[in-house]
Amino acid sequence: MRRIAIAVAAPTLSFSLAACGALGGSGSSADASPTKGDDVKVGLLLPETANTRYDKFDFPIIKDKVASLTRNQGKVDYANAGADADKQVSQMQRMIDEKVDVILLDAVDSHAIAGEVKKAKDAGIPVIAYDRLAEGPIDAYISFDNELVGEVQGRSLLDALGSSRDTSSKIVMMNGSPTDPNAKQFKQGALAQLNGKVTIAASYDTKDWKPENAQANMAQAISEIGKNNIAGVYSANDGMAGGVIKALKAAGVTSLPPITGQDAELDAVQRIVAGEQYMSVYKSYPTEAETAAEMAVAKVQGKDIQFDSLTRDKVSSPTNKDVPSQLVSVVALTKNNIKDTVIADGIYKVSDICTARYRSACVAIGLR
Repeated sequence: MRRIAIAVAAPTLSFSLAACGALGGSGSSADASPTKGDDVKVGLLLPETANTRYDKFDFPIIKDKVASLTRNQGKVDYANAGADADKQVSQMQRMIDEKVDVILLDAVDSHAIAGEVKKAKDAGIPVIAYDRLAEGPIDAYISFDNELVGEVQGRSLLDALGSSRDTSSKIVMMNGSPTDPNAKQFKQGALAQLNGKVTIAASYDTKDWKPENAQANMAQAISEIGKNNIAGVYSANDGMAGGVIKALKAAGVTSLPPITGQDAELDAVQRIVAGEQYMSVYKSYPTEAETAAEMAVAKVQGKDIQFDSLTRDKVSSPTNKDVPSQLVSVVALTKNNIKDTVIADGIYKVSDICTARYRSACVAIGLR
């Protein structure tokens, strides 16, 4: 078992047990606990809509998986907070009042939601932290190996800079929201790769992960550093990478420096094809979402062996030690492996990516 503290996570690979077939009876609820059968009600709280993954992938995948695990009797009560921490508190309170069986929680603010996690615990409702590690007495956690994400981004940026890089090369860091514990891990992982190899000329913690905030931050960095003095940009996700690119173009930069991202959003994949964004981090949302659904159903149906097989890692939050967890590994997405990642996994079709605007760029990299 790995024991990983959120403040100092050990960078190791952890492949999904679901993908490796280690779950035994995950495809059936025939061995359900007598106290809870297939009429499971899962509360799903997702944090925002700026990142398209939540509505497009996470919710429908979890909904379909819960149905398949419960012979179409299980239901998902879904609420999205729109990046509003107070709204998420109200949404979670409603689910507690309505006595859902289990809550999957992707927190807007990991600290602010801790009181609701305690209320759910007191009401006998298990809470599984999804994608972001919430504080409070959560029962389990599933996410990607977040420090590894930052390391992959940092290494990729160094690779993109190539032989022209030295310790004087100036990098701008566009980190994620300070209320998201994942953002701290991404930053730590990236700094582990970048420190001592380049100069971090400017670094920003971007409120709410909003692209417009990243764009404003980048405009400030350009003004202070000079548009021709920026060798590369570490952007923690794709939405912010889009904001960074807008700021560079507005400043008159025609030859964009390498820019990182995360989430493999369609716009970002197209920017990678076109050479505007160097890379993204592809995270298998189907693996994370389906495994979260399996954990939720196993927890409330009393399938302890299955639940334990899904949570062989351990993490610690500021309030809880050794939380049963699963950390899923990630892949650096560049123009060289689009076919083997997002297309092979059915996230996008070639026709989604290679629209008229990007058709010639797709042909140039053999994407057709």
